[in-house]
Amino acid sequence: MLVSLHVKNLAIIDEVEVDFKNHLNILTGETGAGKSIIIGSINMALGGKASSDMIRAGADYGLVELVFEMKQDSVFDKMREMELPIEGNQIILSRKIMKNRSVCKINGETVTMATVRELSGYLIDIHGQHEHQSLLSKEKHLDILDQYSKQEIETELEQTAVLYKDYKKALEEYQKKDVSQEERARQLAFMEYEKNEIEQAKLKKGEDEELANSYKRYANAQQIVENLQGVHQITAEGMMAVNDQIGHAARQLCKVSEYDESLGKMLEQLQNIEGLVNDFNYQLQDYMGDMEYDEAEFMEIENRLNMYHNLKMKYGDSVEQIMAYYEELEEKIEQYKEYDLYLEGLKKRVDKKKKAYLQCAERLSSCRKKNADKLAEKIKKALLELNFLDVQFEINVSEKEHYTAKGIDDVEFLISTNPGEMVRSLGKVASGGELSRIMLAIKSVLAQQDEVETLIFDEIDVGISGRTAQKVSEKMALIAGKHQVLCITHLPQIAAMADEHFIIEKFVESEKTATHIRSLSQMGSVDELARMLGGAEITDAVRKNAQEMKKLAKQKKAA
Repeated sequence: MLVSLHVKNLAIIDEVEVDFKNHLNILTGETGAGKSIIIGSINMALGGKASSDMIRAGADYGLVELVFEMKQDSVFDKMREMELPIEGNQIILSRKIMKNRSVCKINGETVTMATVRELSGYLIDIHGQHEHQSLLSKEKHLDILDQYSKQEIETELEQTAVLYKDYKKALEEYQKKDVSQEERARQLAFMEYEKNEIEQAKLKKGEDEELANSYKRYANAQQIVENLQGVHQITAEGMMAVNDQIGHAARQLCKVSEYDESLGKMLEQLQNIEGLVNDFNYQLQDYMGDMEYDEAEFMEIENRLNMYHNLKMKYGDSVEQIMAYYEELEEKIEQYKEYDLYLEGLKKRVDKKKKAYLQCAERLSSCRKKNADKLAEKIKKALLELNFLDVQFEINVSEKEHYTAKGIDDVEFLISTNPGEMVRSLGKVASGGELSRIMLAIKSVLAQQDEVETLIFDEIDVGISGRTAQKVSEKMALIAGKHQVLCITHLPQIAAMADEHFIIEKFVESEKTATHIRSLSQMGSVDELARMLGGAEITDAVRKNAQEMKKLAKQKKAA
């Protein structure tokens, strides 16, 4: 769950730190106190949009830090998969926003925005106006049904995605190869040309390296000869030649070696050196004798080396790669010569992959249809509990016009909120306030399956009041029994249900506006409820009403 929020230098927030509790955390405050900034800062830390304009006037940077304490193994399995640092059961997300850039960190390690977004889906689920509007998308309806059916369909859903990928790959290969006779003839002629070019080259493994060495030797023959002559003069020619000097030294040592055994060993070493120098001189003479510049041979080496370079530019960086390309050419040429037979084989492969995909997708569809009726009944019941007085709710599962990685199903939520009316799609019936209640109903049904521990509800009270607000508050408390819930509200009915009540206040300090957040005591919560009920003037009757509301909320939660 989210245990701490730290915000610094954002908009009208100088610095605030909030320690959230389990179950239902309610945030209230006057209009303009900065409630939206709190949710906005959490969104920023989770990888949402952040503008440098949000940095508080006079500050160099803005900072948001979220601290989570998690129990689910699935979260840490995901972090290991993403190669993120793990420190006990705590996960710290931070984002520093500067004028031209921002820096995101997870447990102290700098990460990309995409990494933060990917992990945040396992940590927290935010429901605001945008999420309510997502209910107008049929793709969202499919996701909700799959979330409800997760335990039953997880294997089939994964297998369907794999089989769809295989089918699409086979289909694309078939469509790519289905070319006209003229195009086939053109491609075949070109492949035959490439094949002949490689065959005529008569490539040999390692020959290109040998040619490169020979070319280097021929290209630098004059310098090699001059340098070797200089070496030979030093080691073998004249009175001061190395071999003569070592021979003279050996003879001098020989004259005295009989007087000391150790001198005999030194003489042996010197004689060995003399033998090595003589062997070196013989090899040097042989090399120089073979070092004849043959212009015709040099041209032949240069031409063949150029041929290797040309083939490498066309077909691969090495002889092995060129020969591998040659084998591919042989296979393709054979295919094109027996094209009708080859195309028929591809078509059979497509049909086989399609059949395997459809069999799996149909099993998935059957499971979805079975669970659609169950989910629709549960959502209807939850809607009735949210003061939809005469509601009909259905989930229609039909076949898509095209195949997808998620199967062949087109899922749509249908609703009727008035007696005698036919069920229709949500977008044609539900208002903004109704959409928020429908989302709340769905969340209450999915509470047991939902592995995300922390839920945030923003603008859940849009367009509702009175008895409906009371019903919404009871449903929020129900969800908070299995999750940590953070809710920003303007309605006292919802605020009364708080397990932990926070007030967001705006003050003017040193001619600067600043937002503060603090946790309220039991009496402080009653006073805030009274303010929400009574507005500017709080009478004893209003305060008594607030106390009664708090008492009733406690009884409801205990029931």
